[in-house]
Amino acid sequence: MKFTHILLACLTLLFVGAQLPKNIQKKVDKEIKRTYEVEEFVFESKTFDAEIVKTLPSEFGSDNFFNISKGDTLLGYAYVSKAPSKTDEFDYLILLSKDLVVKKAKVLVYREDYGGEIGSKRWLKQFVGKTPKNELKYQQNIVAIAGATISVRSMTTAVNDMLRSLEILQSKKAL
Repeated sequence: MKFTHILLACLTLLFVGAQLPKNIQKKVDKEIKRTYEVEEFVFESKTFDAEIVKTLPSEFGSDNFFNISKGDTLLGYAYVSKAPSKTDEFDYLILLSKDLVVKKAKVLVYREDYGGEIGSKRWLKQFVGKTPKNELKYQQNIVAIAGATISVRSMTTAVNDMLRSLEILQSKKAL
């Protein structure tokens, strides 16, 4: 009986830990440690009612929205997704406070030869402090980057859609 419980616990940990690819999870963990100034934390998937998820502009599945906590204290949330670039996609991370304010935006993996400047800390800083109440607009409150037009527009749309989704989740009392 004890062996069954241990095996079940190990399989549960394996399943929970396998939500993000290993290379992405490693980068996410590093950013969480830096941003929330913690060495140890719990990173767990947060799921929502399927009917609500259907209405969201962004994808909110068990493999891309996570609670970040330490002990019984919620530190914030992580949103990990992909956005299109010219011929491929790039992986990005948005870290949020528990009050849904963007604390950090990070391009985790960029797969194009051109346009990688969107991964610069300087450019990504313009997303910090944004909330579900903000609307992001390319070339108005989001700066363009020569040679990265598609990626800049894509990242702006992706963050905007995520913020709109958070606003809907809040209005439905799901978050």
